[in-house]
Amino acid sequence: MTLFKKSVHCKNCEDCNQKSEFFRLLTPEETIILNEDRYEVQFKAGENIAKQGTNLTHIINLTSGYAKVYIEGINDRNLLLKLAGPYSILEGPGIFMDQRFHFSVTALEPCTVCFINVENFKKVLKMNMAFNTRFFEHMSAKRSMMYDKLISLTQKQMHGKIADALLYFAEDIYHSDDFELSISRQDLADMTALSKDSAIRILKELEKDGIIVIDGRRITIPKMDVLKEIAARG
Repeated sequence: MTLFKKSVHCKNCEDCNQKSEFFRLLTPEETIILNEDRYEVQFKAGENIAKQGTNLTHIINLTSGYAKVYIEGINDRNLLLKLAGPYSILEGPGIFMDQRFHFSVTALEPCTVCFINVENFKKVLKMNMAFNTRFFEHMSAKRSMMYDKLISLTQKQMHGKIADALLYFAEDIYHSDDFELSISRQDLADMTALSKDSAIRILKELEKDGIIVIDGRRITIPKMDVLKEIAARG
């Protein structure tokens, strides 16, 4: 892990903010506030970015790479909530509740993270109503996504769970029906509340039926309509 405190890669927020749906709403004065006590860290694949239960002193702003966000559950079992890509903000309920991370974040590939001081972030929320509104829309959307995930995990059969996961990757993460999956088969199992063996078996059955094509980590979905039907039926 390499730490950069206001490094050559991170001189100021202005250029980076133009790439973020949140921070380009800020005025120069508000950007200066966020720029105080922030720092950049580069992570290698597999390194821990945030640990569930630790102090939430800085918000995670992922500026490059992909990371997995997951809850550490009982008996060393994890529940993978989602993948986070460039310009994702990761904060969770702890920012307004107990100042703790309620999830863990691990880099799936080389990642760069800008850590933003929580108190400075809250100060800017109070100053800029457009920024405040967009942030709470973001949190509401994440809550809605968690409700949908809860339905998938508790009420759908195994094929429906895997179909939901594949559609999430294709439509929300990679924006393509042909993508290289950045998570492991165990991560896929953790995402769908299945055993690793069950997740692999369902993938093979979908491939046998010609709904998906698997080549190592690469997955192609030639029958997207069928996969959506499986997801809808549950």
